[in-house]
Amino acid sequence: MAKKAKKIIRKEYTSADVKALRAHSKARTPVVKIAKEMKRTIGSLRQKALKLGISLGHQR
Repeated sequence: MAKKAKKIIRKEYTSADVKALRAHSKARTPVVKIAKEMKRTIGSLRQKALKLGISLGHQR
């Protein structure tokens, strides 16, 4: 029997989410910690940060 594909459920970013993401960016919080707190994937957070023009995590 073939496995059933998992349905993708998208969650919109609210203004509060964006505000929190900016605060985490300024505090240089690790992306893994942000992802767990906001219940979003690391990729999703990085894409949103890229669109907002902010950096996430530490700088190399």
